[in-house]
Amino acid sequence: MRLRAYAIHLFTAAGASLAMLALLEAAQQDWAMMAIWLAIAFVVDGIDGPLARRYDVRTHARVIDGTLLDLIIDFLTYVMIPAYALYGSGLLPGWTGWFVVLLIPFASSLYFADTRMKTDDASFRGFPACWNMVVLALLVIQPGWGVIFGLVLLLSAAQFLMLRFIHPVRTSRWRTVSLPVAMIWTGCIAYSAWIDFASMSVLTGIVAVTSAYLLLAGIAQQIIYESRSAALM
Repeated sequence: MRLRAYAIHLFTAAGASLAMLALLEAAQQDWAMMAIWLAIAFVVDGIDGPLARRYDVRTHARVIDGTLLDLIIDFLTYVMIPAYALYGSGLLPGWTGWFVVLLIPFASSLYFADTRMKTDDASFRGFPACWNMVVLALLVIQPGWGVIFGLVLLLSAAQFLMLRFIHPVRTSRWRTVSLPVAMIWTGCIAYSAWIDFASMSVLTGIVAVTSAYLLLAGIAQQIIYESRSAALM
């Protein structure tokens, strides 16, 4: 059990190497390969948590703080690299790119340190700084810069609002839908990156719909179940 627990920490730490590979590709402005490495890192991040809980790494591998390790890697893959991609890809021109590349790390660093981040149902309180998912979806959908800029401002503010956002693996409510949706989203992003983000209306539509679900499902749950609780009272 001890060997398995430390092996899971090594698996989590591999996410840092994947982040470096994504950064190297971003520096070369190869957004397709950057997206593929970020998508692989996203899969690793989705798997390591359940494995860590199954093999109780807090008991059998206490020397390494798995939560802290996960947060360090998440800040690289979820925040820093996607922020640079928005700036360097030309999705946001001129001053808007400069503004966003400074805003996203600033707001997200505060969010990552917020002790109220997790809710009792394993969801997130406030937008969980999943900028990697946002940027990868934007590379596929390619909306106008005004839409992108407005979305970044909205989500940056949402990090500090009492809104719920699901974790597709850990949030048990609607997980039978959320997990397949997340897998479809990941597959579509990987395929889109593989074809160098060539325009495909069907692929764009699937990414748009699945992204909207993953972004809004927690808020929908919050509205539905809080209204039911209020009605019962």
